[in-house]
Amino acid sequence: MKQLIVLILTAYFSALGFAQEFRASVDRMSVGQNQRFEVEFTFSGGDINDVKNFKAPDFKGFKILSGPNRSSSVQIINGRMNSSLVISYILQGPELGNFIINSASITYGSKTYNSNSLSINVVTPSKNQTTAPNIAAGGVTDEEIAENLFLVAIPSKSSAVIGEEIVLTYKLYTRLNISSPQIEKLPNYQGFWTEDLEMPKSLTFNYEMYKGVRFKTLELRKVALFPNQSGEIKIEPLELKVPVIIKKRSGSRDIFDEFFNDSFFGVTETVQYIAKASPITLNVRDFPKQGKPDSFKGISGEYELKSEMSKTEAEINESISLKFTLSGKGNIKLLDLPELPLPSGFEKYDPKYSENISRNNSISGTKVIEYLLVPRIPGKRVIKPMEFSYFNPKTGKYVVLSTPEYTLDIKPGTNGNYDMPSAGYSKEDVVLLNQDIRFIKTSGFNFQQKGEYKTIKNWFWAGLLLPLIALVAVVGYFRRKDKLQGNMSLMKYHKAEKVSLSRLKNAKKYLTENKLSEFYAELSQALFGYLEDKLSIKKAEFTLEKAIEKLRDENVSYELISDLRQISEKCEFARFAPKADGSAEANILYEKCLKMIALLENSIIKKKL
Repeated sequence: MKQLIVLILTAYFSALGFAQEFRASVDRMSVGQNQRFEVEFTFSGGDINDVKNFKAPDFKGFKILSGPNRSSSVQIINGRMNSSLVISYILQGPELGNFIINSASITYGSKTYNSNSLSINVVTPSKNQTTAPNIAAGGVTDEEIAENLFLVAIPSKSSAVIGEEIVLTYKLYTRLNISSPQIEKLPNYQGFWTEDLEMPKSLTFNYEMYKGVRFKTLELRKVALFPNQSGEIKIEPLELKVPVIIKKRSGSRDIFDEFFNDSFFGVTETVQYIAKASPITLNVRDFPKQGKPDSFKGISGEYELKSEMSKTEAEINESISLKFTLSGKGNIKLLDLPELPLPSGFEKYDPKYSENISRNNSISGTKVIEYLLVPRIPGKRVIKPMEFSYFNPKTGKYVVLSTPEYTLDIKPGTNGNYDMPSAGYSKEDVVLLNQDIRFIKTSGFNFQQKGEYKTIKNWFWAGLLLPLIALVAVVGYFRRKDKLQGNMSLMKYHKAEKVSLSRLKNAKKYLTENKLSEFYAELSQALFGYLEDKLSIKKAEFTLEKAIEKLRDENVSYELISDLRQISEKCEFARFAPKADGSAEANILYEKCLKMIALLENSIIKKKL
């Protein structure tokens, strides 16, 4: 019993033999610009289990690449045991100058300890610093990480014709333990119309041999690219932030350090590593001139065209549906038909468009264009065939598709009444009304003044002017409507806000149903569709950079453009990797997008009719 008491007292006073200390240290006081360095906050001299409430400094002027990373160690010196807790950060200095890292604080028992502050001088890298390896974490260099983790952009083909689909796959190769990667920067894909392909909700690793070494691989993103110009087009790299879990190396040869740093105890650090896919260049060919049909409008792919008339016999004022269906592989959203060759005697309404697009490994689907026709004159009417042509990259030839000719038999209504077309009157239309017209007397009148002149009331003048004002308003309305119908881009300009608000309404519906992938897709369509229509940018040619350039021409403020870029990037990031519990963030992004469209509407100079 006495031996046990002595043993306990010895351990207690041994622990008291080391005074508590909390200090900050750095591996170098002078670092090159953008070079990584490590800062450690070490508490020693007590039971680390009683340490709590660590508060780090703000690290103003530095970028945190990793941390806080925690590790602990135990030493026995001259029979006395001492434990220490180390909290470390990997930092990077992006700007030149002298910066102060303020003290950190920690609580042990009932007492608060403050560390010393550190002065770090960030200088222009010398040749030695430039060539020196960048320490990432735990003594591991960036070069070592890069050898075991890299991102590759793999195009399905390196050469294509304008409008031909190229599938670009981003694949991550790794031999390291990593956490969930996130996109840091997206390419702008200038020179391409893009469509994200569907990815599985839960990404899984596969295994591949690369240059004789076995790697875990992860397909992160697939994009369908449709080039809209010829020549060599360079695609900038995609940047990916990858949390890499690295076992911390110890410089000590102490047997207890080796024991406690064994992988069983999981002494690791996490470093945020930026992986970049190498830029790639694609060769895009123009369409061949030989054999190009007159109806060709720059569409590539493989398509079929079908048409369907709801009826070939109808009475006047009875609606008829004429439906065209384009289906196949290619850029479905850009498909359109030429103007419907409609004979006289019909009233035609704007066509109704509907799409059904599959994004599984490539883009395919159908596009339906439906016209509503109303005959106004009886008789036989012929709707001539309509041509649609495209270029087939597989065969290298143009293909011309045509619809059948439709003959319609339009009969008078059951009451025999119908509207006549505007034309001059015929002899049969003239009716003599001489019995109702009397000869105008030219003399024999005796005018006499009766009483005083009376003032005409104001309502009388108003009654005369109101019909005139109404007539001017009606004429102006129809002139504006005719001008808009004759200028599709002008019509889209004036309807841009209305269309975008309708899309935002759909996005809100998806959000309430917790369909985040569909929500972000609709949100992007609302914002980018608004910019396309408002700035008169063709969908095939739209890029965010082109839209921003046009906004600058419209004298839109720098702050608003900067906010637009941030919202657009957040939409694209979230669309690629939506969080399962990201409803709150999605709602904030929705409100920002709604406000952005309103601000842009007020900022863009209105076009005059």
